[in-house]
Amino acid sequence: MPGPLFAGIDVGASATKVALIDAAGALAGMAVLPSGMDFAEAARLGLEEALGSAGASSADVVRAVSTGYGRKNVGVAGAAKTEIACHARGAHFFFPEAITVVDIGGQDNKIIQLDAAGNRLDFKMNRKCAAGTGAFLDEIARRIGVRIEEMEALAQQSAQRVEIGSFCTVFSATEILALIRRGVLVPDIVKGAFRSVVKRVTEMDPLEGTVVATGGVVAHNPTIVALLSEAIGTEVRTPPHPQLAGAYGAALYAMD
Repeated sequence: MPGPLFAGIDVGASATKVALIDAAGALAGMAVLPSGMDFAEAARLGLEEALGSAGASSADVVRAVSTGYGRKNVGVAGAAKTEIACHARGAHFFFPEAITVVDIGGQDNKIIQLDAAGNRLDFKMNRKCAAGTGAFLDEIARRIGVRIEEMEALAQQSAQRVEIGSFCTVFSATEILALIRRGVLVPDIVKGAFRSVVKRVTEMDPLEGTVVATGGVVAHNPTIVALLSEAIGTEVRTPPHPQLAGAYGAALYAMD
């Protein structure tokens, strides 16, 4: 029998993530799906999928906590927590020390500084512009005619360094069209876009000590983690299933 489970449901602007953990905090089931236009339905479907992956039923869930942009739309949740709190909790669970969490999401970036006990010391959030987020990469992929899922493999083929100077998504797209006209290869453009994401993140706030990267962009694009490590001069760490960090933190709050 699955035993008692605790659910964290992270309804983001782009994707909904669900983590089911057992009483020891181990991951028992998970789901990641597009949030779409109906956050309540995405949360319901995500929980259903996560329960299926755990071989469990809704009766096994003791409590659920929601987070993310659509956290108020999750009817099954007994409480809602902010994204900052849940991402911090999820990352610190895997790295129980003083850390700086860098979350690169579909619509925003977060930098959260935690002390050794997991208490939040400071945070910054980029909400004003899509530059440096998953939405930026989606637009770049559309401009160069590739699927977003192909970008990591393309970046790994890059042999020439390309710099994309503009942070604005619209201006960057124009800059990329100019690169295409000059004959710059697609893999080099993609890695240049990844490098632009990293530059945007590093200019948000100093990244010191142990840096932990989370979020969907990180989960699907390890090259971005490598570029971030290169930029700050130290190895950036990632938890298991980086996209689930917020949902995992919410599940840990549910277990409380």
